[in-house]
Amino acid sequence: MIMELGLYTGIKTVSYLCGALTFIIGLKMMGSPKRARSGNAIAALGMVVSIFATIFFHTNAQGELKPIPVAVYAVLVLALLSGTLVGWITAKKVQMTKMPELVSMFNGMGGACAALISIIELQHMYHSINANPLSLLLFLANGLPYGLIATILAGLIIGSVSFSGSVIAFLKLNGTMAKPIRLPYYNIINTAFLIALIGYAIYFVLNGGTLASAMLLFLGALVYGVLFTIPIGGADMPVVISLLNSFTGLAAAFGGFLYDNKVMLTGGILVGSAGTLLTLVMCKAMNRSLSSVIFGAFGASATTSASTTEKGSTRDLNASDIAVLMNYSKKVVIVPGYGLAVAQAQHTIKELENLLEERGVEVKYAIHPVAGRMPGHMNVLLAESNVSYDKLVEMDDINPEFDQTDVVLVVGANDVVNPAAKTDPTSPIYGMPILEVNRAHHIIVNKRSMNAGYAGIDNLLFYDSKCAMFFGDAKKALTDLITEIKAL
Repeated sequence: MIMELGLYTGIKTVSYLCGALTFIIGLKMMGSPKRARSGNAIAALGMVVSIFATIFFHTNAQGELKPIPVAVYAVLVLALLSGTLVGWITAKKVQMTKMPELVSMFNGMGGACAALISIIELQHMYHSINANPLSLLLFLANGLPYGLIATILAGLIIGSVSFSGSVIAFLKLNGTMAKPIRLPYYNIINTAFLIALIGYAIYFVLNGGTLASAMLLFLGALVYGVLFTIPIGGADMPVVISLLNSFTGLAAAFGGFLYDNKVMLTGGILVGSAGTLLTLVMCKAMNRSLSSVIFGAFGASATTSASTTEKGSTRDLNASDIAVLMNYSKKVVIVPGYGLAVAQAQHTIKELENLLEERGVEVKYAIHPVAGRMPGHMNVLLAESNVSYDKLVEMDDINPEFDQTDVVLVVGANDVVNPAAKTDPTSPIYGMPILEVNRAHHIIVNKRSMNAGYAGIDNLLFYDSKCAMFFGDAKKALTDLITEIKAL
């Protein structure tokens, strides 16, 4: 095959094939917590091979190496080293509480790259027409290259929406834009804007617009990305992140079509399909359709319903009482939430686990699909403290075990354990699958205050007769609890 393609083209093709295979293998391995790190490393290696094959085996139609000025190579190497250094340092230093923001921003950068590629290729196309009048005559005789223009514009629009939407998601996650911004009739405005954007793109493809009109389309896509994201409530952010991730993958796939780059196409398809599937899984975990996430009002504001008007009372327990309760338990299930990440208490919770197991207590972790503020947030957080993967139990598997659980310790989680999802038809989370911790014999909830969770709704669990509140910063509260258990 290499001889038929030419030596250099053959090497590049084989490199692309190896890169595509590593992407597939890496993605498959990421489905298992035990193999996720190795899968990520394998996929990264494939990306490095593909990048170097693209740079150093750039060939013409005859399979010969194209001469590239040394200055261009210097710029490419500088860009690669700079990007690698910035990415490495950022990823190493980021706190677990900021991981969702980091993922959102990295995703936005991917969308921006796809949009810039489309703008550059439009410039090349128009430059070719202006520099060679024969090109224009050929276009007029044979028709505009509709497929090429459509591919460029698809990457431009989707990449731009992903970029501006990810920026808004970043601002929401870091608290800069704390509340959803809802314009009057925002559904009608957004839908009309999208239809106009698509209609203008179709007109552009059929009639061949100018570079100025392409920039107008670019700005319109950026505006739509903002309009698309700003109304969505905080509780839906994990779904939005995975959806925007799928947009970025799709934009990258169009770039692969544009350059006839097989590995770019494969990577884009994998990212886009994985993001889409994850979005659907997240929606299922919340018992919500994708349309209700995009057009609904979940998480917009606090909700008061008939069942929460008469809340009842709560009771508090101190570290000493909880220590006695846990020390004489046979089974303890820990439910981690965003509050655990905020307090950076993942290592402390691991110490508590070790201490309880030394005393013969069985300890497991209950993981809800949308716990935290991005998909898999709790899995990553606990993996950082070397919690054994087999102790992380998904919602469907752990729910039947709560009846035989002596103590459930909820640390910083809120909406994912709210019984209103099952008992209150007026609640915006009604029907959402939850961790059924209210079935356990005793429930301890660690929170800093009685404030509502990210969805902005009251939690009926706090008023359950079996539930006790353990107020305080998670790290300090758990440290106090560990001290008390050691003293027994």
